[in-house]
Amino acid sequence: MKIIKNIALATGALALLGPATAMAQEAGVENIGKGLAAIGAGIAVLGGGLGIGLVGKGALESIARQPEASGTIGTNMILAAALIEGATLFAVVVGLLVTLG
Repeated sequence: MKIIKNIALATGALALLGPATAMAQEAGVENIGKGLAAIGAGIAVLGGGLGIGLVGKGALESIARQPEASGTIGTNMILAAALIEGATLFAVVVGLLVTLG
């Protein structure tokens, strides 16, 4: 099982870094940073989506266990989701500034 996980990680890394490497060979080494910044912005969006999904999952499981605490759990869930979304948006903006700048 661990071998399959390592193969999947290696394949994913090649899929992410392949276009940036190809762009660097065609247009010069200066543009590799722009390609990696665009990939980083995409990874930030994926990470933010996963984070908000996990927060929502945890909140729903907590509410299912203790329905009387749903107000407090919901408030904390929204606060955590907003913080995750803010950090994700910041990462995407930085990535786009590097890409377009």
